[in-house]
Amino acid sequence: MNAFDRPGPWLRGAALAALVAIWGTTWAAIRIGLAGIPPMTGVALRFAIASAVLLAAGRALGVPLGRLRRERRLWLVNGLLSYGVSYGLVYWAEQWVPSGLAAVIFATFTLFVAVLAHFFLPGERLGAAAWTGLAAGFAGVAAIFSEDLTALGGPGVPFAAAVLLLAPLASAVANVAVKRWGRDVHPLSISAVPMAIGAAIAAAVALAVERGRPVVLDGRSVGALLYLALVGSAVTFSLYYWLLLHMPASRLALVAYATPVAAVAIGALALGEPVTPRTLAGTALVVAGIALASRRGPRASGAGRGRPSGQVERPRSSAPATPAAKCMSRTM
Repeated sequence: MNAFDRPGPWLRGAALAALVAIWGTTWAAIRIGLAGIPPMTGVALRFAIASAVLLAAGRALGVPLGRLRRERRLWLVNGLLSYGVSYGLVYWAEQWVPSGLAAVIFATFTLFVAVLAHFFLPGERLGAAAWTGLAAGFAGVAAIFSEDLTALGGPGVPFAAAVLLLAPLASAVANVAVKRWGRDVHPLSISAVPMAIGAAIAAAVALAVERGRPVVLDGRSVGALLYLALVGSAVTFSLYYWLLLHMPASRLALVAYATPVAAVAIGALALGEPVTPRTLAGTALVVAGIALASRRGPRASGAGRGRPSGQVERPRSSAPATPAAKCMSRTM
């Protein structure tokens, strides 16, 4: 199937379910991998492997890369913000922050995207219910931070959790840029090349700050690395950017409903991470806020009127579409 062909509802539903199932587990996999591989080294290896696989797949499929100037600009924006800054912060923070809590904090990505899309994506304006959802979501974050976070993992948790909030913001900026200017760029191009750029950035940082730190390549760390690179990156981001071509941001944000809940459950059951009533209450508020914030507001006037908001502009198409779909949840 051509990547620009609009998928049916069953295929979209299956892709969304796969994203939730995989991204719900990657937070714990990051935590496992950090036991043997330093954070920036882990980011560099993860995306170097994933990029190599996707570039090989793109070559085999004959996917053109870099035809458009804005496509090459999106490589830099997405590579720097989504894979370099955002994942660098996530890996660094998970040295202290429990994986489930990290997933809940990163779920604010959807709320940041909703606000940015309201101002920068035609057809993605927020209604009253969505603004209420934003308030509820950030109230959930406030509830989590009102907890004594040191009880969840030690004295480094509060500061690391606060810094971690910058990761979803960086990803949100990049994803709105991709939606606005990447409407006819192949999903493999938007994922593979930026991953390589992110890997290069992370490798440079690792050489500067992690030189001399031991790297333990045992079964657990290597298994986590390969899972994150192949399943948690190559598969998921290809699916994600493919869905982004065809779905409004608010609907793609549905991925965020289940991902943090799954991550909290996996962290508690598989890694023995503590969960407190206040953390659960904050998680519930974040998820409820995402549900409301993902509701679509009134259709924008002008160019977006009369067209399906998730339709994609094809190259040289006689019926171009409004660039009106966001992105979730990367979750990780």
